[in-house]
Amino acid sequence: MTPARDHAASVCLDVGSTWTKAVLVHPDGALAGFAEHPTTTDDVLTGMDTCVRAVTAASTGAGDEPELLACSSAGGGLRLAVVGSDRLSTTEAAYRVACSAGAHVVHIHSGPLEPADVRALRTARPGVVLLLGGSDGDDPTLLLHNAGRLARARVRPPIVLAGNSAARDDALALLRATGRTVVASENALPRSGEVAPGPARAAIAALYPRHALGGRGTSVAPRFRRLVRVVTPDAVGRGAQELARIRGSRVLLVDVGCATTDVHSATTEDEGPRRTVEGDLGVRAAAGGVLVEGQTEGVVDPVEADLLAPTVARMASEVGYVPSNPGSAAEDRRIAALATVIAVRRHLRAHDDPGGIGLVVLTGGVFRQRSPGAGLAAVIATLRADAVLAGALADVEVVVDADFTVVPAGLLATRGRTVAAEALLRDHLLG
Repeated sequence: MTPARDHAASVCLDVGSTWTKAVLVHPDGALAGFAEHPTTTDDVLTGMDTCVRAVTAASTGAGDEPELLACSSAGGGLRLAVVGSDRLSTTEAAYRVACSAGAHVVHIHSGPLEPADVRALRTARPGVVLLLGGSDGDDPTLLLHNAGRLARARVRPPIVLAGNSAARDDALALLRATGRTVVASENALPRSGEVAPGPARAAIAALYPRHALGGRGTSVAPRFRRLVRVVTPDAVGRGAQELARIRGSRVLLVDVGCATTDVHSATTEDEGPRRTVEGDLGVRAAAGGVLVEGQTEGVVDPVEADLLAPTVARMASEVGYVPSNPGSAAEDRRIAALATVIAVRRHLRAHDDPGGIGLVVLTGGVFRQRSPGAGLAAVIATLRADAVLAGALADVEVVVDADFTVVPAGLLATRGRTVAAEALLRDHLLG
């Protein structure tokens, strides 16, 4: 780890899938400036440089030039294509594997792959392919056929192989013989009618950080890699750890983004935070999943879903959309509240640990909007009153990261600047 320059201010930069944000933090943890810019998709460095220049201009002292600390989740959610045998089991496995692994399903194929099917898969632009195929003990012919097709096809994303265990080694050999990147996993459909998503989900979750970092492209990648070494969920998780240390209790932190909603659970124990990343929940590109999953979870009724549908469609199609009036801002917060409830439900189910929470923190761009009156209070009330979460959260303090402090605190802490990180969190979040 590079030694911290405690005498220098820091520009803390977060490159998101839709917005790039930066703050200037003085050595004592004081905030001195904030800037944001739409993430520039053709050259992510353009938006980064614009934000850095804007906040660096706020540094009027004669000390050293601010040090840049950067993280990124510019890649957004991981697009998942799934290839399996029968349609019903493949579809169920697809969505259960994607859940909490940072992925969202963009393509499902069942049966033998033919050339036209491979073209359809490529058109879906997956970031990873999940290859299923038969329960253990079934005829391996289909799995080997599809592995061979993918091996010969112009399909370059990593492949997670989670099919018939008896054919796994042969399928792996077919794929690797043509240079494919393959991660082998236990069968996600081990027996007829049974889905075991855990191992394949873990394999996809392990692939997510490299994808999320983004910044690809021959002209962009070298400088981007020099500047950005941390994926945003890691910075947020470190911020959650600092909060747990300061408060001396378990902290549940929810980061509602445009493309994903992440939940981190950190304790005072000497262990990393537990994390789930929901690639189908967000307030822009992944907003459609909020209504779908909200109805599945029973937190959105059909009438509200119909009322919110036009707004959600606009969010998904205009990822740079910013509410222009109190009504649209309220709808923005409502989608964020629903995403929060669903993501927290999933997180607590995934870790089977609903109790002992001492503090809940809500962070993300939607919460930086200075809501008039009871705007953010309504989000907090929705979370506390949820039928599933009320027992765990009804009396827990909930704070909102309106000043964009969690990511900067996490970045500072990763560089050993825990004093500045703590001051930042105490002054601008914990009060």
